[in-house]
Amino acid sequence: MTVNIVHSEKQKMLQGQLYFPSDKILQQDRAIAKKLCQRFNQFDIDDRKGGRKILQELFGYKVSAWIEPSFYCDYGYNIKLGKNFYANHGLVILDAAAVTFGDNVMCAPGVLISTATHPLDHVERQQGLETARPIKIGNNVWIGMGAKILDGVSIGDNAVIAAGAVVNKDVAPHTLVAGVPARLLRQL
Repeated sequence: MTVNIVHSEKQKMLQGQLYFPSDKILQQDRAIAKKLCQRFNQFDIDDRKGGRKILQELFGYKVSAWIEPSFYCDYGYNIKLGKNFYANHGLVILDAAAVTFGDNVMCAPGVLISTATHPLDHVERQQGLETARPIKIGNNVWIGMGAKILDGVSIGDNAVIAAGAVVNKDVAPHTLVAGVPARLLRQL
């Protein structure tokens, strides 16, 4: 006898399967995250402790990091920040899948990190389906201004992503990448 297992859209999203982001539960989760981002972006800049409390509520754990406002994400609960994480203004993380940062990661202004993507098949796209693949960023990584990190990418320890780079493939440790798409410039 075969058992049909029905997965929720949230389970499908977290497992990297095609899912409907228009699902009511996912819409509610995004609304909660958007409200927390809005609160964070409007907090009194002299109250960093209050800002960290909002980030803790958003991520679901105690944060030993700092993000300059403005900051936006889709869910928050899929983001794991390492120690001494710092992001300058304008960080956007579309976290339909896990986004994991190592320790001592720095993001310059205007960085975009997106786990979400849409199917190449136009019929699936028209149905409103999407997928998400996790992103892993190692220790001591510097991501330059305006860089974009795409779904499914891993960035090795001590790597540097140059300003404006579009990273669509894994980046080896101790390397500098730049360009669109990002290519190896040199070993560090």
